[in-house]
Amino acid sequence: QGSQKRSNSTPETPRPKRTLSSRSPYALFSPNSFSPSVTPSQKYTSRSSRGEVVASFGSVQGPSWSGRGGAGCTPKLFGPLEQNLTKSYKFMFQKALDVREALSWRIEELGAALKSHHHLEEFASVLLPAQEPVTVLGQIGCDSNGKLNAKSVVLEGDQEHSSGGQIPLDLSELKEYSLFPGQIVALEGTNSTGRMMVVSKLYEV
Repeated sequence: QGSQKRSNSTPETPRPKRTLSSRSPYALFSPNSFSPSVTPSQKYTSRSSRGEVVASFGSVQGPSWSGRGGAGCTPKLFGPLEQNLTKSYKFMFQKALDVREALSWRIEELGAALKSHHHLEEFASVLLPAQEPVTVLGQIGCDSNGKLNAKSVVLEGDQEHSSGGQIPLDLSELKEYSLFPGQIVALEGTNSTGRMMVVSKLYEV
């Protein structure tokens, strides 16, 4: 009885690769078995159905329209004159000071709405240390270049009470919250060191 010899596998005599049998489950779900035979699409410029109606809805086809051609129409401006554009205007070319003034006015307006809706007391500064809970007003910001997360949330205070100062927020005591950069909120919390505010309540519009 001779023993079976193992086949040699050298660079000169490489071992033949295993082929998947038809009974193998890998052959049934291989890309070749699922890839349909498709013909390459034609170029858009060589299409033959240009202008052809493929589908339509309703029984009226090609309705005729008639009008006076705009005669007698005069546009009118609504609202105060100082709020209407009467000359050419470059969009998104506002001055930084004008943008800051508009944002400050928005924070003050929404802050008044928050105070009236939630019956809040006077807002405090985000920069002053406070051992007792205080209520502050500002907009949510992010101190990193990535997405907003629980460790990168900062509050930029309003101009009236905080002079636009920023302070990091500790949101660990909140059960649930949903914030986004630029959101105007009122917060209640403690700022014992003056470097981070531990938020206990969140007031949203």
